[in-house]
Amino acid sequence: MAITAAMVKELRETTGAGMMDAKKALTETDGDMEAAVDWLRTKGLAKAAKKSGRIAAEGLVAVAVANGKGVAVEVNSETDFVAKNEEFQNMVRAIAQAALSVDTVEELANAPVDGKPVSEVLTDAIAKIGENMTLRRMVKVEAPLVVSYVHNAAADGMGKIGVLVGLDGGDEALGRQIAMHVAATSPASLGEADLDPALVEREKQVLTEQARESGKPDAVIEKMIVGRMAKFFEEVTLLGQKFVINPDVTVEQAAKDAGATIVGFARVAVGEGIEKKEEDFAAEVAKTLSGN
Repeated sequence: MAITAAMVKELRETTGAGMMDAKKALTETDGDMEAAVDWLRTKGLAKAAKKSGRIAAEGLVAVAVANGKGVAVEVNSETDFVAKNEEFQNMVRAIAQAALSVDTVEELANAPVDGKPVSEVLTDAIAKIGENMTLRRMVKVEAPLVVSYVHNAAADGMGKIGVLVGLDGGDEALGRQIAMHVAATSPASLGEADLDPALVEREKQVLTEQARESGKPDAVIEKMIVGRMAKFFEEVTLLGQKFVINPDVTVEQAAKDAGATIVGFARVAVGEGIEKKEEDFAAEVAKTLSGN
């Protein structure tokens, strides 16, 4: 029986198995979908499907830099124990290296690592380690000089927070200082023009309502809003923030003083934005013992 791409897709969605494993299962079972599922289960390759519903909010961010390109890749796991596993760390490091050659996380999922697509490498790791894992995101920064920094590194080039800073001019030392600043302050954007318009409008509305409660004339209120919005931009943009190493100057001025322009930056923290499910300790132990 001819094995079609649609059949492979259906089996992958059902079991969470990798593309090549799904195709082999269908070939071995002459296209019988149920038999193919059982074949994958006997090989331990369908475990990923059982784990896929679990929340993966731990893990690592790995950074890699080469030839004016820097990437930060987040790979999640269910527990911090897995993030400390050397095999998991080696996998994440290899994925970050593969990310240097692609532009999106979708492309990265199909990029080769040790002869297999990243998506299949993850599926194999899920089956072996027994935890859900996800390739959540990647970001890329390109500039004449890209410097990376990992806060609280768990291993070389990876940890809970990964930062990239792109510079035109300057040196590694300056880049590292700015990267450390980014790790500490988590700016929303590079400059005012890069801010999400919705975020700016929401802040302006809040400040307007606050100013109106003062009961002052409209002309005064308008000036109050202008001043408060300027303060807001100073607090949330990297270029406008006071440099943590020298608060007497902004980050933008510190870069200029060193003969550099900040081209871009990225800050990726493990699990940010993921809603973690809270469980009591007894329930967690019971679930572990049951193998679910």
